[in-house]
Amino acid sequence: MSQYPFSEIEHKWRKIWSDTGLYRTDMTETEKKLYCLVMFLYPSGDRLHIGHWWNYGPTDTWARFKRMQGYRVFEPMGYDAFGLPAENYAIKVGVHPAVSTASNIRSIRKQLENMGAMYDWDREINTSDPAYYRWTQWLFLLLYRNGLAYRKKAPVNWCPSCKTVLANEQAEGGRCERCETEVVRQDLEQWFFKITEFADALLEGLDRVDWPEKTKIMQRNWIGRSEGAFVRFPLDGREGEIEVFTTRPDTLWGVTYMVLAPEHPLVSPLTTPERKAEVEAAVDRARRQSEIDRTSTEREKTGVFTGSFCVNPVNGRKVPVWIADYVILSYGTGAVMAVPAHDTRDFDFARKYGLPITEVISPDGSPRGALSEAYVDPGIMVNSGPFDGQPSETGREAVIRHLEKLQAGGRKVNYRIRDWLISRQRYWGAPIPMVYCDACGMVPVPEDALPVLLPEKVEFTGAGQSPLTTNPEWMTAPCPSCGKPGRREADTMDTFVCSSWYYLRYPDPKIDTAPFNRELVARWLPVDQYVGGSEHAVMHLLYARFITKVLHRLGWLPFDEPFTRLVHQGVITNAGAKMSKSRGNVINPDPYVEKYGSDVFRVYLMFMGDYTVGGDWSDEGIQGVHRFLNRVWRIVETVLENPPRGAETARSTELERTLHHAVQAVTNDLGRFQFNTSISRIMELVNALYLYVQDLGPDAQNAEVLGNAIEKLALLIAPFAPHLGEELWSRTGHAGSVFNAKWPEWDASKLKADTVSMAVQINGRVRGQVEVAAGAEDAAVLDAVRKDPKLSRHLEGTTLRKAIVVKNKLVNLVVQ
Repeated sequence: MSQYPFSEIEHKWRKIWSDTGLYRTDMTETEKKLYCLVMFLYPSGDRLHIGHWWNYGPTDTWARFKRMQGYRVFEPMGYDAFGLPAENYAIKVGVHPAVSTASNIRSIRKQLENMGAMYDWDREINTSDPAYYRWTQWLFLLLYRNGLAYRKKAPVNWCPSCKTVLANEQAEGGRCERCETEVVRQDLEQWFFKITEFADALLEGLDRVDWPEKTKIMQRNWIGRSEGAFVRFPLDGREGEIEVFTTRPDTLWGVTYMVLAPEHPLVSPLTTPERKAEVEAAVDRARRQSEIDRTSTEREKTGVFTGSFCVNPVNGRKVPVWIADYVILSYGTGAVMAVPAHDTRDFDFARKYGLPITEVISPDGSPRGALSEAYVDPGIMVNSGPFDGQPSETGREAVIRHLEKLQAGGRKVNYRIRDWLISRQRYWGAPIPMVYCDACGMVPVPEDALPVLLPEKVEFTGAGQSPLTTNPEWMTAPCPSCGKPGRREADTMDTFVCSSWYYLRYPDPKIDTAPFNRELVARWLPVDQYVGGSEHAVMHLLYARFITKVLHRLGWLPFDEPFTRLVHQGVITNAGAKMSKSRGNVINPDPYVEKYGSDVFRVYLMFMGDYTVGGDWSDEGIQGVHRFLNRVWRIVETVLENPPRGAETARSTELERTLHHAVQAVTNDLGRFQFNTSISRIMELVNALYLYVQDLGPDAQNAEVLGNAIEKLALLIAPFAPHLGEELWSRTGHAGSVFNAKWPEWDASKLKADTVSMAVQINGRVRGQVEVAAGAEDAAVLDAVRKDPKLSRHLEGTTLRKAIVVKNKLVNLVVQ
């Protein structure tokens, strides 16, 4: 019997799919619509790696399955083409990013087509296409006009290697997520999107989406909502005040010092001349440290007294003002009221520098004198003026009311999340559409002048400024307001802006009158099934939710959550180790696809482990899947070459039961992205088919049952191995695509066995099994045991003392 000719068949069916437009989606038909989307890829290299296959192949299998269930599936693909990886790749190979990106996309698209995915290529998008980034710039202007985009000078994360600013999410751990270089802090004029204004909406929306709970928790923690109070501490001997946020207003009487972040704007004016050198040195040290290092609980905290004081508004006491590296300007107000008796970090700092420690919360209401450690639990308020003797938990509300009465503070909700920093000092991104005019100030580019195109001629100097500044002709632009010469904004937008709205563009990517077709978007979105990596939990996934909520608030969208259901793929390892270029263990899919075909490659990926967990690559494993698909091919060929002509019932009933069990299991598991168990059930069906065909000749084989089983096998295998599925469907006499056929259904009545095998224990030892009718009475079961030649030997010459029959499962006999 010949081997499965995968190369010939895969080329054949890809051409048929292309020629017939099988996967073009009729967007006017929305009954049972299903928008299935994978996170689009970065074309920074010219090849798909195994991670792309792991993301895209299995998801395409799920989409094909849903299509066969009658859903109108929309499955588009595109390229997140802007960004640092693409720019660095272009610099490395010595070509312009536009040229290298276009070349990479051509190569990658060919690989995607060879994957056999069900993508609607008529709706392909590319974020570096001016027709696309024109609308990314429009989005910027929309936020700007509505007070949601602003520019300010701020300390930012700076990567010395990449020569660009990083958002907090891109500098976790104090290192650049791209190159692992240690991040430093710099003050720069930067553009921000006001994501903080949507903090509560972002939290609330998580309760309405079907997402992994771990991802929801990560977003909740990143947003970091906390309830408390703001308190104003007047400066001593001068105008002004220091405002703090605290979740423990009940401890206000215990404040013994104030701490400012080294970057706080009050540090310089509050520093007295004799303290200036020491304070400036401390500020410089702090700037060289990452936020992670500065806030680490394991790191010793350092600080310096400024020489100035503020006044506690509730008791009038003077409080010394310090700076300390553990306070971060971007969190809260950048100032912390220190209560060392009831905060571990403040306690350690106070002990180190000899600062007072005043107890104001006692476990039992009795002051304890000198403390050996901070008491951080609830208790009774002491040394707290009019609130002595009050439980601290109720005292918090009472103190907030007291602050409001004094006009020294009030209730406040604070968030950990900071506004989204979108400025990047790079070339390969969407230019920010703003012009700076000496006469008019900052002026937005009019919408009818979009897109602001990237210039072709720039120099990649690596000097820390945007390469756009090296093209003076481009940088000079007339002011849109007065017409006088102005200068363009040289920064480009974070590429997460491009990907924050791309899912809206897919239904009509060629529309040139709006960013997206509002009618189609209202009918097809939100995305029903989104699939991508969990590493995007607090970046892309959060930003996309924010932009969707902005567009919803401004009347552009009828929904406020972009992705109804989310699945994260796991991680593939090689010999138990994470794949990386430095380890030299990265799997290149191309040689395996050439040797075994794309169907084998994608089926192996799905078979090697739980999709949401991942699996370990094995060359032996892919060879096993290659043998399996050849077995599928051969069993169908065998039956077609020697058609069944009989009407046998006993063995065919057993085959039918195996078939319906397979249909039931594959349907249930595939719907839950459990690809590996689904393939196992198909393997069991194939094994049963081989046994049936090998044990019975064509004259005895039940024509109806075997023919039905072969047809259902073609349907079941099709989503996993689409080329093979099409060929088998065609060879079994069906016209049209298997993906226009109906997914098989199981018959519950055929899942029940007519007979069952029951284990037989005699005096506690298993002696064998007995085959009886399902549901047989106890007397019939015992009679079958006595008549069984092997079992009866253990009963000869004995007296039955006790018999326990567990229906359809177990016989337990006690004899003497």
